Amino acid sequence: MTGGPVRRVVVADDQTVVREGIVMLLGLLPGIDVVGSAPDGEEAIRLVAELDPDVVLMDLRMPRCDGVEATRRIRTDHPGTQVVVLTTYADDESLFPALQAGARGYLTKDADGDEIVRAINDVLSGEAGLSPRIQRRLLERVAEPAPSPRRRSAEPPDGLTAREVEVLRLVAEGLSNSEIARTLHVSTATVKTHINNLFGKAGLRDRAQAIHYAYRHGLAQPPGENFT
Repeated sequence: MTGGPVRRVVVADDQTVVREGIVMLLGLLPGIDVVGSAPDGEEAIRLVAELDPDVVLMDLRMPRCDGVEATRRIRTDHPGTQVVVLTTYADDESLFPALQAGARGYLTKDADGDEIVRAINDVLSGEAGLSPRIQRRLLERVAEPAPSPRRRSAEPPDGLTAREVEVLRLVAEGLSNSEIARTLHVSTATVKTHINNLFGKAGLRDRAQAIHYAYRHGLAQPPGENFT
């Protein structure tokens, strides 16, 4: 054990084996005290309120409350607790919403113990705890040309929620309700509710109309077409 401060950490991941593995790894590292673990975002939020940890290591795709929403609520209600995302996903649809929600660190699950400790210490000292891969992606994104007007508008059309837009994009990709449910880690009934709601708001009768609607409003990319 080093003479530095001990960082109190909560781990949130819906996969039991992964969560327990992360807890075990952190338990072997100097300066880290794992004070709790959570299988979903709701439990992570509860543990933060109860335990007041320094950092939450947050998975993104979890049931009940995903990592982005949990991050947003933790950073709003408990600003003294920092969030470092630890996830399998490094795509833009995962990275940027998490950072916008208030995460100060972002690592993929191939990170080793030293990288995790470094990210924890970085965010607690006011720095960004980003893996080199994520830093490169941010630089690439800054260097990209501004999107054309045909790209997604700032506000979804017809009052669609962000989740309904996400479901619509997956419909446009040809996924079935059960495939969408698995992708979003929700029930098939929840997917059907989102589809019924977005159909009603947009005045759509079937999936074919929904796909054309998604293309027309720039919410999905037609096959073979590149918007960049």
